[in-house]
Amino acid sequence: MLEPIRHSLDFQRIILASTSPRRSEVLRHLGLHFEILPSLFEENLNPKDFASPADYAVETAYRKVLDVAERVANDVNKADIIVGADTVVCLDGKLYEKPKDTAAAVKCLSELSGRQHTVYTGMVIKTPNATVKFSEKTLVTMAYLSDDVIQGYVRTREPMDKAGAYGIQGLGGTLIEKIDGDFYNVLGLPLHSFCKHLLWLYDDQRKKDELKRDIGEY
Repeated sequence: MLEPIRHSLDFQRIILASTSPRRSEVLRHLGLHFEILPSLFEENLNPKDFASPADYAVETAYRKVLDVAERVANDVNKADIIVGADTVVCLDGKLYEKPKDTAAAVKCLSELSGRQHTVYTGMVIKTPNATVKFSEKTLVTMAYLSDDVIQGYVRTREPMDKAGAYGIQGLGGTLIEKIDGDFYNVLGLPLHSFCKHLLWLYDDQRKKDELKRDIGEY
């Protein structure tokens, strides 16, 4: 999908405002050259202040991007694209983010066991000329998990840095019966939506630049 703007992207300074290895892996699969600069935003927004989990995730992602944008504003090599994301898991109106400890991970998995939950990822792409915000949701059905299975999985430590306390790309994938939606969204970076919005941003700018050249503004 990004082939029409591939040449342009190769010359852009792209910053991922996240330390998530899953998000980095998705971007690498696209063949993008990018650097990682973790946001220092405290992620202390109150979900109750937002109309939906998606809005909460988008605003958190936006704050991450703003933090990084401010920190690199005076760099000689200006940032061309800053990407931020935030992922939350929701069940019955309750949000499940990264568990604070193993007890929280056990509690989370026990509540998700045998139920269908929703994974929301909010994303922001910021360029010097525009900022786009969007979200994606995926329905995930978790199998019924015995206490032994939950305890054993938590002991692997895999759940500890993941929203919802599971990693679908790893051992956590064995806990999932089915999904409805973008698999990559559950990893924390909805691949199709990201590419669609990035293409729109850069293809639109490319067309504007070509028009300016045609009418002699350059």
